[in-house]
Amino acid sequence: MVLKSTVVQTTPFEGQKPGTSGLRKKVKVFMEKNYTENFIQSILNTLGAKTKGATLVVGGDGRYFSTQAVKIIIRIAAANEVKKLIIGQLGNISTPAVSALIRTLHTSGGIILTASHNPGGIRHDFGIKFNIESGAPAPDSFTDQIYEHSKKIKEYKIVPDLDCDVSVLGLQKFEVDGRSFEVEVIDSSENYVKLMKEIFDFPKLKGLIRGTGDRKPFNILIDSMNAVTGVYVRKIFVEDLEASPDTNVRRIIPLDNFGEIHPDPNLTYAKELVDKLKENPTYDLGAAFDGDGDRNMILGKNAFFVTPSDSLAVIANNLECIPYFKKHGVKGFARSMPTAAAVDRVAKALNKELFEVPTGWKYFCNLMDAGRLSVCGEESFGTGSDHIREKDGIWAVLAWLSIIEHKKKSVEEIMKEHWAKYGRNYFTRYDYEECDGEKSKAMMDDLEKRINSGELVGKSFDGANKTYKVKLADNFSYTDPIDHSKATKQGLRILFEDGSRLVFRLSGTGSSGATIRVYVESYEEKDTDKDAQEQLKPLVTIALNISKLQTYTGRDAPTVIT
Repeated sequence: MVLKSTVVQTTPFEGQKPGTSGLRKKVKVFMEKNYTENFIQSILNTLGAKTKGATLVVGGDGRYFSTQAVKIIIRIAAANEVKKLIIGQLGNISTPAVSALIRTLHTSGGIILTASHNPGGIRHDFGIKFNIESGAPAPDSFTDQIYEHSKKIKEYKIVPDLDCDVSVLGLQKFEVDGRSFEVEVIDSSENYVKLMKEIFDFPKLKGLIRGTGDRKPFNILIDSMNAVTGVYVRKIFVEDLEASPDTNVRRIIPLDNFGEIHPDPNLTYAKELVDKLKENPTYDLGAAFDGDGDRNMILGKNAFFVTPSDSLAVIANNLECIPYFKKHGVKGFARSMPTAAAVDRVAKALNKELFEVPTGWKYFCNLMDAGRLSVCGEESFGTGSDHIREKDGIWAVLAWLSIIEHKKKSVEEIMKEHWAKYGRNYFTRYDYEECDGEKSKAMMDDLEKRINSGELVGKSFDGANKTYKVKLADNFSYTDPIDHSKATKQGLRILFEDGSRLVFRLSGTGSSGATIRVYVESYEEKDTDKDAQEQLKPLVTIALNISKLQTYTGRDAPTVIT
């Protein structure tokens, strides 16, 4: 049967501007007539001449509306002369695995269907993002073009009669307008698992998990939070490392609504995991992943919490035990601006370059492509390396297990040893979710006005037995050292003379309302064993007073504390 494409007239929708990680809206917005079609066509219009004959990877975290979105992408891609789509079975592929596939198969890019750590289900969130041919999230220059196309789109091309079963593995061929069009449905984990085995020493990790003659089994609890990593966790931890499917992994069956939980691996939304480690002291390590598998949380025995900033620093300080870095060497390190500066001290000690970039994984990728960056991370539970161009939750857990196997110490012992050597960057983040957008903007505008006036510099604020004097206040900007592109207005910063910091940002990854994020950091060289929340309480109070957050938002407490 020869299938024919058709052109459908449409009109633009307001607000199809991708944020730091693609376009995220409520599911019901994507379900509106032509809404998803317009955005997919805008992506292909941005690709321009590269669309014709292109091979693209398609997949996502399996959240509600993914099945319909995959069908739309297949039909529009076919009409726009894309040559081939490589799709994960059932349309499911983790974000790190998509990046790996793009790089392994040298495709023209990939379309990822995810709203990351946001809730799923018909009442919640959906998202679409594009990754370029390096496997990296599309840079600002590309996403800006998508937005421009979305504002003036008048039509999209589609093959309405093309039906493709993505539940069955294998290659399917179609004839569209006299051209060949192919869809290959693949095992979404095969390529990724192969890559992990090239990076890490799986026999050693298996010995750690199973135990050896002189070492008892290392008891782990891995929580996929009913999301896409379940498939990968079963393959890697259960089948390859021989962890118990009954006691070492949980919630590994992906559900389109994530079982009505918020798939965000932090102390608030992964509380079930935290509680299980507190209840059962035989567990040596706990880990959780988010909806699309790029974020992770690390816990030690009795739910000892490792901040993402500390996790990055420990991994960076112990890369000699990971075969990938023995082979490829270690270049520089990097962190997002709001992330605590723990890795900075490691970089200085190891004589490596250190980069501070805006929030958004895409800002790391130019540095990787230029061969100047090996390991990087964000305080928002994202850690990764130059093996792909996305943060990678499972990679981070395997890195920690490699360090534990090598050092023969517990998570807490490794962390305390690190603090003893480098000091401790106490860090917390307060998230105020779904605030009134106008009031949130007014708060940020008022704070920026006072920052720009210079009135805060030199001013002192009293904390508990300590006075904090402002050294610098600005709105963070960044010039990429590789292509010299500029990113401005990336977060309001207040830096104190003792190295403490306050950062304020309006998040761009939510689908409704506004999320205000307040980041608080304080460095202590010797006093490293305090409770972080107690240690930072005075600075948190100063942050709330300076920003007038409660006055503007009416919020007495944050939604999430990490």
